Amino acid sequence: MKIWLLIHKAPIRVIRIKRKRFSVRLKQQMLLLKAALSQEKAETKAMLGIYRKYTQGQASKEEIKMANQQFGDVVKGLGIGVFAVLPFSPITIPIMIKLGRMVGVEILPSSFNRESGAKKNRKN
Repeated sequence: MKIWLLIHKAPIRVIRIKRKRFSVRLKQQMLLLKAALSQEKAETKAMLGIYRKYTQGQASKEEIKMANQQFGDVVKGLGIGVFAVLPFSPITIPIMIKLGRMVGVEILPSSFNRESGAKKNRKN
């Protein structure tokens, strides 16, 4: 019976469908990564502008608070970047993220967090 199921499934067609599904999923993930990185880039540029205004004495307290939060995100990204260079990073980084969430610490920058990104989009 199992042999009949293997023959009946048209293995070449199944392989093509799986390959196409994988490529579509990969493209979606790359687009999400691109969007998160572009958001992080824009926020970092705004942070640097706020710090420039602060050195001239023109920044408000809310702007400084937002800039400091973004600086924390930059430091989080640098921390994960260290693990990205190490061997077995595809295994260690998801484990670190999972353990951090279990403890209650978010180690990903806010632009990579889907919930906070959705909240920011609702506010704007």
